[in-house]
Amino acid sequence: MTGPKIGLIDIETAPLNADVWALFDQNVGLNQINVEWSILSFCFKELHAPKRDVLYMDTQGNPRDDSGLLPVLWQIMHEFDFLIAQNGKRFDMRKIRARLILNGFEPPSPVKVMDTMLMARKAAAFTSNKLEWLSTYLSSVQKSKHKDFPGHELWAECLKDNAKAWASMRRYNIPDVLSMEQVYLNLRPWASEHNIAAYTDHEDRVCPICLSHDLTQDGHYFTGVSQYNRYRCNGCGAWSRDRFTINSRDKRKSLLVGV
Repeated sequence: MTGPKIGLIDIETAPLNADVWALFDQNVGLNQINVEWSILSFCFKELHAPKRDVLYMDTQGNPRDDSGLLPVLWQIMHEFDFLIAQNGKRFDMRKIRARLILNGFEPPSPVKVMDTMLMARKAAAFTSNKLEWLSTYLSSVQKSKHKDFPGHELWAECLKDNAKAWASMRRYNIPDVLSMEQVYLNLRPWASEHNIAAYTDHEDRVCPICLSHDLTQDGHYFTGVSQYNRYRCNGCGAWSRDRFTINSRDKRKSLLVGV
């Protein structure tokens, strides 16, 4: 095993259809729902794969029927160790699981989610953690604004099975994944909890963030009672440390801690 299988995913959903009596601050009862939400389209790409290998699928022809998408989404979740998604922990993965459960699928193998929105929030105080803002500064691919079908109109026209709207949805969905990939790679060295070294068979040191062997021992990392060798990755720039202390037994015995 040379490393984990990592992919990027983004879904678009068809909205609920419900009866309401006003535009603001509505509580919709279950008996007001006419049509349930479903998955409208998704885009998937393996990390570092060329753009030509992007997988895009939608429900054109029968917009409310996502049955053709679900087996593919299940297989992606089953095969990959990590999936990267913007707001993926709260939205994309939970929505996919909901549709799988409702359609009788068994659980796929467990997959870890790396959420670029949460990575950005934890790393720094950006003006915004939305992909539209992050992609402006951390990616050469900008999030599409689907100007030909602005706002909710794109989803409404796709539900009418408008071929031009579906073409616009494709142009909207795919750049989200391409821009998210670059955002992820720029945030990754700042994510100390992102450790994938255990997914390799290497017995020598590798960067736990990007698996590069090009490491430089640079200073030491200290806890309250221990000292460790510290390393800088010359590939992605991330910092890491040894798991085992370099303190001698006598040094460990002599250390005092506050009470």
